[in-house]
Amino acid sequence: MKTLKCDLCDVTADGETFEQWMMALQPHYKEAHAEVMESKRGTPEEMKAAMEEWMKENKERFDAVS
Repeated sequence: MKTLKCDLCDVTADGETFEQWMMALQPHYKEAHAEVMESKRGTPEEMKAAMEEWMKENKERFDAVS
């Protein structure tokens, strides 16, 4: 089980896998950081690219934890 902080604050979430960790963090992100999600609005292509980059960075953070 890995425990990592949100990339924007000190709230933590746990998960055995990256996918589990992301699912655990999702409600927090929607509630506490909705403005960040809103700021990523744009064309579908821009939104997809931003989400892919965010997921890549967070997967790297998850994988780096022992």
